[in-house]
Parts: sequence; structure tokens; C-alpha cells
Amino acid sequence: MATWNSRGLRGSTFENLINETNSYYRDHNLALVQKIPTPITPLEFHSEKKMITKAFFEKDSTVDYIGVVQGVPVCFDAKECSTDTFSMQNIHEHQYRFMADFEKQGGVAFLLIMFTERNDYYYLRFSELKTYVDRMAQGHPKNFKYLELEDDYFLKPANGVFVPYLEGLARDLDEREDE
Repeated sequence: MATWNSRGLRGSTFENLINETNSYYRDHNLALVQKIPTPITPLEFHSEKKMITKAFFEKDSTVDYIGVVQGVPVCFDAKECSTDTFSMQNIHEHQYRFMADFEKQGGVAFLLIMFTERNDYYYLRFSELKTYVDRMAQGHPKNFKYLELEDDYFLKPANGVFVPYLEGLARDLDEREDE
């Protein structure tokens, strides 16, 4: 049984930026993407602050977000990385399996990664994630480096969009068409 405490809020700033981006996309009829809550059972509750201080996860979560973009089903997870080395341990096997199954059904799965020290956002295509998973299975390190990432998939906030992942999605879809 996994237990949750205050460290579970580590990615909340990044998720808030994504939530704001999703609101913008919805308001402009570009996408309808929602945060998927992780089911928990509270164990301890701070009555004065009206907050859960300790809980356990009821079951494995899938991904953080799911929705549709102009008729394209999408799912993605948000991850933060405080160094230039992203540990593959941040991606749980059940999440990877869900994303693989989602892709098999014709959807588009990806990760959004915030490199906090650099304040950079990256759209990690599922195919790129699969490459890192496959090389890990061959005995390579269980991580990838910032410098390995493709420049075209770094996302730059603009025009009120904090994490413009639709730009990454458009490039991803274009590459899929070219294959």
C-alpha cells in the first residue's frame, strides 16, 4: 500500500500552469483536457486547516491528464526534474503500459517535463519515451540527459499560454504522418 503525505504536492506548481493552459485551450475551443484525480483514502486529517495530511493510494493511477484536441484523443503525465538528468524511475510501469495501450487505440500519449533549474518545458513523445525504455532494457542507464532531447520539442510560453503543449502535439502528429 503506497502512502502519501505532504511530498505529494511536489508538482503542484507545474500542474497549476498546465491547468491554466488547459483552461485557455478550452476557452478558445482548441482542446478539452482534464486533470484526472488520483483516488486516495485519507488516514489523517488536520481539522483546523481542513486538509488531509496522510493518505494511501487506493489503486495505481494512469496518467495526470486525458482529453481530446480537435478530434485527437490525448493523454499525458506531468513530471518535474530538478537536474539535467531525468530518472526513468519517475515513470511507473503501469503509467507506461497505459500510455502504450492508449497509443495502440489510436490516441497520442506523451509526457510534459519541467526542468525546474532551467525553467524549461519539454514535450516528450511516446516514441521517444519508448526509445529510452528500450535502451534501459538493454542495460543502459535508467535515465536520459537534457542534452539528448530534441530542440524542436522544447515549449516556449507565449500569448498567455504557459505550457503550449499543442505546439509539441502538432509536431508529433506531423512526424507521424511523415512516417
